[in-house]
Amino acid sequence: MSFGRNPHVAKAQAAEQKAQDATDDNARARAYREAAHLWDRAAEREKPGKQRTLYEQNAERDRELADGGAPEPDDDGQSPPDPKLLN
Repeated sequence: MSFGRNPHVAKAQAAEQKAQDATDDNARARAYREAAHLWDRAAEREKPGKQRTLYEQNAERDRELADGGAPEPDDDGQSPPDPKLLN
């Protein structure tokens, strides 16, 4: 174990990855709840400041995803062009 590192951050990121890879809705919700719990634990270990608020925001986001919220869109909201129109 390395000194100065928050071990719960890596665990929370792994739980988020597990949730994204889950095929079952119940398993996905459980994994997001576990990730939120781990983000809370990571936030508890940090001093008040930027990192702590970031971890708390991650926990809140994962709780929303576990409750059935839609994932945040990665693009600007535009749908991809129809492939037939590209040629």
